[in-house]
Amino acid sequence: MVKRKNRVTLSRSALALVAVSMLAGCAGKNQLDETGGMKITRSVCPAVAVAAYTGDVSLFSPVESRDARALDVVATITNLQSACDQTGSPVKANVTFDVVARRASASGARDITLPYFATVMRSGTTIVSKQLGQVQVHFDDGKLTGQGRAAAAAEVNRAAASLPDNISTQLNRKRKATDADASIDPMADPRTRAAVSKASFELVIGFQLTQSQLAYNATR
Repeated sequence: MVKRKNRVTLSRSALALVAVSMLAGCAGKNQLDETGGMKITRSVCPAVAVAAYTGDVSLFSPVESRDARALDVVATITNLQSACDQTGSPVKANVTFDVVARRASASGARDITLPYFATVMRSGTTIVSKQLGQVQVHFDDGKLTGQGRAAAAAEVNRAAASLPDNISTQLNRKRKATDADASIDPMADPRTRAAVSKASFELVIGFQLTQSQLAYNATR
């Protein structure tokens, strides 16, 4: 279950990856319409992703060790699924995901609890809110692998996630293959890119890592 809102600090690499994915996400939905012209689609729903370097967590025994022989449990976020209600304001998004883990010893039943975060970001760099939660992973006696399931939610102001009319018109104007600007991506205009970035939100999921754990993920 997701808990209270709080501050979040993400690495510069994670923020950069989010920013790139958000801008690429809009352009990636471009399609040809029924007349052969280009049609650009966009949603006010936040994109959903796992933040760079936070999709895995490694637990060691002893805790301070980083020797591969001391690895106790390795867990990974996977099977990220989202649903969004964009009929009202705020826009509401929900996400579920699995955590699969592998331990070093299969002896005895065991439960571990792993903290995770769900952060709403704007423009790939501005943190709007953060929620903290915990997911429990169970290992049966004799089994090396275990699994848990968790969920998170986000709300986004519809007006903030909507494009100005002039930018929306530029993006949605039908372009036929014979038009002079048919091969020009509207997102190539810096003003358009800036407007799309400002109206872009993302729900970012990841394990709530210590600085040591984050450094380990970034350098391994």
